[in-house]
Amino acid sequence: MQRNGMLECSVCRSKVAVPSPRSVSRAYDKHRSKISSKYRALNVLLVSGDCILVGLQPILVFMSKVDGKFQFSPISVNFLTEVAKVIFAIIMLIIQSRKQKVGEKPLLSLSTIVQAARNNVLLAVPALLYAINNYLKFIMQLYFNPATVKMLSNLKVLVIAVLLKIVMRRKFSVIQWEALALLLIGISVNQLRTVLAGTNAFGLPVTTIAYVYTLIFVTVPSLASVYNEYALKSQFDTSIYLQNLFLYGYGAIFNFLGILGTVIFQGPESFDILRGHSRATMFLICNNAAQGILSSFFFKYADTILKKYSSTVATIFTGLASAAFLGQPLTVNFLLGISIVFISMHQFFSPLAKVKDENPAGTVELGDAQNHRSSESSFVNMTAGAADDASHLSATDERKPLLPI
Repeated sequence: MQRNGMLECSVCRSKVAVPSPRSVSRAYDKHRSKISSKYRALNVLLVSGDCILVGLQPILVFMSKVDGKFQFSPISVNFLTEVAKVIFAIIMLIIQSRKQKVGEKPLLSLSTIVQAARNNVLLAVPALLYAINNYLKFIMQLYFNPATVKMLSNLKVLVIAVLLKIVMRRKFSVIQWEALALLLIGISVNQLRTVLAGTNAFGLPVTTIAYVYTLIFVTVPSLASVYNEYALKSQFDTSIYLQNLFLYGYGAIFNFLGILGTVIFQGPESFDILRGHSRATMFLICNNAAQGILSSFFFKYADTILKKYSSTVATIFTGLASAAFLGQPLTVNFLLGISIVFISMHQFFSPLAKVKDENPAGTVELGDAQNHRSSESSFVNMTAGAADDASHLSATDERKPLLPI
């Protein structure tokens, strides 16, 4: 009840001053800026970590080759990577279960795991696609240098955008589509004169095989990323570490089946998954595991487009590292291509590129006119609890972690 500019509680009869609309607006803007700054910091950390890990991946693959060939089975690297990610997920689940509050359903109970496994069975699809893609990463290194492999992988952004529009009904503005077109131009500029003429493999011109692998290399992981984001976010209440346990478990199974396939075609000696490995391959396994774990946080808490654009930023790091450690020259094509890619990224995430509200102006004005009648009567109730709500939100949200620990 309001009296003389004061609000009196009907239960405890305590009185508080009625906050003005200006003070309410300032409190809300301050609270919103704090929360959004946390998410911006989260995105910066995700992008920074992804740039380092994705940028190092083709370098480590290149360093793992001996005389231009792999002395180990690429499938064994992928299998060991999935096993490492499964171990990480189990450790994080144990840590998270110990921090559960009294009354919460245990994460490690059999009923919880079985129910979560049923709800997240769709994760087997992206796990299979990722197993194929991880093998293709090694094959691509046989035809392109590391910087070009990273530039070719940026084609996934366009394919992902199309899949997001078709599958998840996501809208993109004209400016954002133009930014994606610029991305393709930048990739094409860098791609000029990459393949050596006159080189053959498997009895076919290397250019034909390279383009076939490129088509699969772009399409398969794009479909896996979109499907993975859909599967993770559709079961958002499930712990991400429990979802990762299923995703990586499926991946380990598929890669193990691939190892069994090599045993059938190449003999029992290929079953030795540690054969031909070196220190570089151990670093590669750790890098791939960390990259996969970070990707799951992108798909569940951020966005697939942001993930792929962050991988684009890693291109310049890959090119510079290739020039410094592997002696790969930085051509004019690469410098022009990466410049166009950065312009594309800036244009895509520009505030001017955001999709505008498609509601007609008349509809908005009609809604405003209808809401205006009740605004005066509801304003007192809104401001009465604004101070308490703002303090409660700030107290809880600032302490609540953005990611599960």
